[in-house]
Amino acid sequence: MDIGNSERWFVARTRWCQELKVREKLAALGVENFIPTRETFRERRGRKVKAEVPVIRNFVFLRTTKSKALALVNGVGLPMYYMIDRCTGTLLEVPVKQMEDFMRVMDLDPDALCEENEPLQPGNRVRVTKGDLAGVEGDVIALPNRTYVVVSVCSLLRAKVQIPRAYLELL
Repeated sequence: MDIGNSERWFVARTRWCQELKVREKLAALGVENFIPTRETFRERRGRKVKAEVPVIRNFVFLRTTKSKALALVNGVGLPMYYMIDRCTGTLLEVPVKQMEDFMRVMDLDPDALCEENEPLQPGNRVRVTKGDLAGVEGDVIALPNRTYVVVSVCSLLRAKVQIPRAYLELL
């Protein structure tokens, strides 16, 4: 199968504060994309208004074919450029499992409570066995009275989420 005709997840960068506009254009073109965001309140003209802001600035993840990905920049003129894999010299692709894990972690409530009932060491490779993130794999980091699982995207980005230790199994 030709890579130009199969859909893959690619990582693109865009100019500062252009992420949401690029997301809208991609959606209008029918291109699946992901930009982790959160709601916050900003002050405008003396009033607090709700605003959606990207959690990771300047990054856009999109799922499309390689040829269409290139056409989005060269033909359509979207203001973004793709991350390049230094080993292959081509567009950086995010494996589907990594992307799914990353999206699930970014959608989870970061203020979740944590139970500590099984000791784990920082750096342990684990899989989440229960809850909304069952199946997600990552590495453990620990802070006093808290356990976090870190999910990496091609060693480029990392997202952490607090997970009860009882929900983790060593790999």
